[in-house]
Amino acid sequence: MTRLTRRSLLASSLASPALAQSTGFPSRPIRLIVPWLASAAADIQLRALAPLASRILGQAVVIENKAGASGILGAQTVAAEERGDGYLLSQMHGTNFRMPAMMARPPYTIPDDFTWIIQLVGYSYGVVVRADSPWQTWQQFADHVKANPGKVSFGTAGVGTTQHITMEQVGRKLGLDWLHVPFRGGGDDVAALMARQLDAVAASTLWGELVQAGQLRLLVSFGTERIRRFAFAPTLREVGIDIAQTSPYGLVGPRGMPAEVVRRLHDAFKEALFNPEHDAVLDRLDMPRTYLDSADYRAAAPRILAEQTAAVQALGLRM
Repeated sequence: MTRLTRRSLLASSLASPALAQSTGFPSRPIRLIVPWLASAAADIQLRALAPLASRILGQAVVIENKAGASGILGAQTVAAEERGDGYLLSQMHGTNFRMPAMMARPPYTIPDDFTWIIQLVGYSYGVVVRADSPWQTWQQFADHVKANPGKVSFGTAGVGTTQHITMEQVGRKLGLDWLHVPFRGGGDDVAALMARQLDAVAASTLWGELVQAGQLRLLVSFGTERIRRFAFAPTLREVGIDIAQTSPYGLVGPRGMPAEVVRRLHDAFKEALFNPEHDAVLDRLDMPRTYLDSADYRAAAPRILAEQTAAVQALGLRM
């Protein structure tokens, strides 16, 4: 190697510290925080995605569940991490955008406290009741709630979640007075419904098999289109309520991650996202793919934050 070549290589490494730092990444397992119980829809999806990404990265992507606090613990942990080296990631979901507006002392700032890696998928939500309930349609259920103020309960995965916000918006539009019962996510709200502790549940399609088995009844869904697997159930817009919500989510890391590490992670998770093995999981969970690359995801964050903050403020919700 000539002196000129050595000098050029040294200058290149000094001019691009991110590239120098990322050499050999990843060299050890990567932690991916899922801020829900192990039976939650996002947990199931990310546990299917992780091994596919692991094959590409050559290191294990290890799922770590941190449930509670309405799903805020993953983002909070990542925002507090000083080492943006790519070995700690978290799911970033809609509640993470709403919670700062609901808290006196927000634990992080969007978008600056995060490195935005990739947006992945959205949810399919709906309102379900037990099959032996008297309500055959959404309208019958809404009429009953209106005639019995404060007596009908519905469960969600937590305060400030998309399900909770959507139901509050629906209640405001229709003049409904109902009782919200928050859970930790992961289907425990559906279990409570089956145990007759609730009247209804607003949740993603963890209720799917119970609906197909005839144990639960789907009254309405929240998306822009009917859920393909449950096309008999109308959307909120089809029953006259101008709301549509799929709540896309993605992956973030601590702020200041090297660009080459971000590219490596993005490319691996993107390839896994479009893998046919993963498609089968999305079909089973009724999850629409909502892919955005790192730059577009970062650019979308302020808009999502503004929209979700406005929704929280309009409802007057506080922790």
